[in-house]
Formats: sequence, structure tokens, C-alpha cells
Amino acid sequence: MLETAVARTATRDVAAHRLPPPPSALRGRIVVAAVAVGAFAAAGAGQTLHALGSGSDAPATDEVTPLAAASEGAAAFGIGGSGPAAPHVLPVSKNADPAAEAQKLTKSARISEDREAAEAEAKRPKYSRPANGDFTSGFGGRWGTMHNGIDIAGPIGTPILAAADGVVIEAGQASGFGLWVRVEHPDGTITVYGHVDTYSVRQGQRVQAGEQIARMGNRGFSTGPHLHFEVWNPGGMKINPLGWLNAKGISV
Repeated sequence: MLETAVARTATRDVAAHRLPPPPSALRGRIVVAAVAVGAFAAAGAGQTLHALGSGSDAPATDEVTPLAAASEGAAAFGIGGSGPAAPHVLPVSKNADPAAEAQKLTKSARISEDREAAEAEAKRPKYSRPANGDFTSGFGGRWGTMHNGIDIAGPIGTPILAAADGVVIEAGQASGFGLWVRVEHPDGTITVYGHVDTYSVRQGQRVQAGEQIARMGNRGFSTGPHLHFEVWNPGGMKINPLGWLNAKGISV
């Protein structure tokens, strides 16, 4: 009885240290893979013996060529091995039309230029002081006569600027002024610049506010170099230039 108990205890201890058997499906695949690997190895050995016996270097046509490694044989049965290679994506060339691309670039450049021009137009001043200098005489009676403009004195050659956007309707000689320039503005108002020394515009030329149109002089009936500046409303009436300039945000 004691010997039987000791034998049973020893049997349990040995069984406790054994690993559990693999599942039946895995066992089947392992057996098949082992058989296959063995078969390929045997075929390779047989082929080698046959080649040695026959003295020929070329393998027989009806013999099975062994796989390069046992892992390939296992992979053939779904055990191990590397996965399928990733598909190779071929680049697709796109034929671009040079003329169409050039048109796109030209259009893009034109859009950029138009946008920049619009921004510059929005920022530039629409009215300007006609000249820098000292205010010496206003609109109204002077020395028993009517003075129809204002006088701004300065050195000969001082730039004279267009007071607003417009079109030059006259540039040349004028009685009493020596030389003058007249500019008509979009609303029909006309500005007059008299006693100029030289002018740099011509009839029909478009000018912008602040653009130089002449230089200050002392021609005609003048007591010193200055600009005589007048404003005629759309009806042709001569009005006070100070009021007109102040209404545009310009001070003299």
C-alpha cells in the first residue's frame, strides 16, 4: 500500500510539470509541415545522389526542385513565412499644357496687379493744397477791385499741384496772369492756377490730386512770385477758394 501511494504521488508530480498538449488543429498543421519539410529535404538528397551517380550536372526534368529553405516549405502550408508584398503603385504622368499654364500665371499676375492698384487708389488723397507757401491775400475786395482768388507766395519754381482729379482744359498764356493752367473736375468745377513760371501739362491731359502741373512764377500783373488760385463752380461763378478747400478737408 505504501509503495502504491508513493508511485501515485510521483506520477502526479511528473504530470504537474508537463505542458498541456497543443490543440488538435495545430498539431495537425505541425505534423503536415514537418512531413512536407522532410519530403522536400529527402527529395533534395535524392536529387543530389542521382546527380552524383549519373555524372550529369543538369537535374532531371521529372524531379522536384527543393525550396530554398525550410521556412518556405512551412510558408507554403500557411505556417510562418512572410506576408504578401505590398502592391507597387506606378506614378501616373500628367501632361500639362504649357500655353494653359502660362495663361493661368498671366491671369494670376493681372489679378494681383488689379488688387494692388485698387488698394493704392483707395489710399491716395483725392484733394490737395495747390502749393506750399505763405497765404498773402484772400478772396474779396482789394485795392478797390474784386480779387477773385487767393494768393500763396513762395520762391520761383515752387511746385504747383492739382487741387483735385480732373482734366486740363487749358495751359498757356492768359491776359493778366502771364501763364496759367485750368483744370476741370468731374463735377464741373474748374480750378485756375495763375502767374506760373512754367507748366508741365497739356490740354486734354488727366491729372490726379497732388500731381505737379506747374511751377510758381511772377509773370503778368504780379507784385512778387506767388500762385493765384481760383475756383469756379459748375455754373461758372467764381467762389471763395478757402471755403471750397476747407470743405474738402484742406487748409491753407
